[in-house]
Amino acid sequence: MALGKGARLRQVTIAAALLGVLCVPAHAEARDISRDTLAPDDGWAAAEGGTTGGAAADDAHVFTVTDRAGLVRALGGGSDTPKIIKIAGTVDADADDDGHHLDCADYATDGYGLKKYLAAYDPRTWGSAKPSGEQEEARQASAAKQAERIVLPVGSNTTIVGLGPGAVLKGVSLQIKNADNVIVRNLDLRDAYDCFPVWQPNTGGLGDWKTAYDNIWLTGATHVWIDHITASDKGHPDADEPTYFARNYLRHDGLLDITNGSDLVTVSWSRFADHDKAMLIGNSDSATGDRGKLRVTLHHNEFESVVQRAPRVRFGQVHVYDNRYEVPEGTEYRYSMGVSIESGVYAENNAFHTPGHVEAADLVKSWNGTALHQTGTLFNGYPVDLLAIYNAYNSGSERDLTADVGWTPTLHGKIDSAEAADREVARGAGAGRIP
Repeated sequence: MALGKGARLRQVTIAAALLGVLCVPAHAEARDISRDTLAPDDGWAAAEGGTTGGAAADDAHVFTVTDRAGLVRALGGGSDTPKIIKIAGTVDADADDDGHHLDCADYATDGYGLKKYLAAYDPRTWGSAKPSGEQEEARQASAAKQAERIVLPVGSNTTIVGLGPGAVLKGVSLQIKNADNVIVRNLDLRDAYDCFPVWQPNTGGLGDWKTAYDNIWLTGATHVWIDHITASDKGHPDADEPTYFARNYLRHDGLLDITNGSDLVTVSWSRFADHDKAMLIGNSDSATGDRGKLRVTLHHNEFESVVQRAPRVRFGQVHVYDNRYEVPEGTEYRYSMGVSIESGVYAENNAFHTPGHVEAADLVKSWNGTALHQTGTLFNGYPVDLLAIYNAYNSGSERDLTADVGWTPTLHGKIDSAEAADREVARGAGAGRIP
């Protein structure tokens, strides 16, 4: 029987992805990473039993997927059954059940239109009240249609890995919600694009656009290992979006957010790039139930062209070591490490590269924070005492931070010098670079 065009393309995609794994240099051996587990000393996710993901999956629950429909079936609605999901080629979440691409017009419903929305809630006529009425209701209905497509739940005991160097999840918002024991590795996650941002008149004093989707969102999740991923807005950078109501019409939220009591997380050898708000750990000053949780390790990651939140931390005990920060000329930079209420950030041997207008004092921002432990920081090749510089420059406007964060990390591998880590991360962080 002759294969249709779609079937032939899927065969080629699978074959190409498998060749990416199998066609390795003669001196190297192909390695199946899908049953890898986290090393027993590799950060907070190694505590209290460790993180094994879907390593115990039987053969019936090992899937190779090439499209959204296959990914949805493999995820099983967020089931807890041990499973391994291998991504081959590019999986586009903005697709119908037959694999046809969907754009924002396909999700719009109930008479929603951007021009009508802007006319309805123009602050000059609408004022500062929260949007309500016909167009806001239509926006909500349209947003729900998109969310049904792109928000994909990840259940406990799951490993999701990319096959070879070209595995991409496009437009996907992976949601690890109230799940335990999850591994995500070797994936390029790009452009979790919100078609229907909401206008919030009172945000930041001038109002702002709020978006809905993170590339990966951990909410109430425990024992999660994120390794060798690349997360970005690739394809639709917010910098290219227009301005409405004097504010950038944002389309993306976080790259990786860790909130709502999530705990025991390790993020390693990953690349976060070309984005505004990269990583939020703890979502609210009032979320006092996060006390004792939000324990996260970030090591050997690269933050490139990231405006802020790399990370911003509330409540959690967060070990940030051997990371590389690259701020190219032209980046609308705000800060890297955000120290917020009751946070305990323990930063060691991180390297920063910035243009001339960014000073060392700009690297840290505090919102009701009290402490920051830092050692071994390199700033444009020179060792600096980040805490002392922050306190000296901000003493007139914000209270000084102390060095006592109330804890000392014990779960970690070898901590390299910032200089050595800088080189290694530049070469090895991101999808497609697992040794």
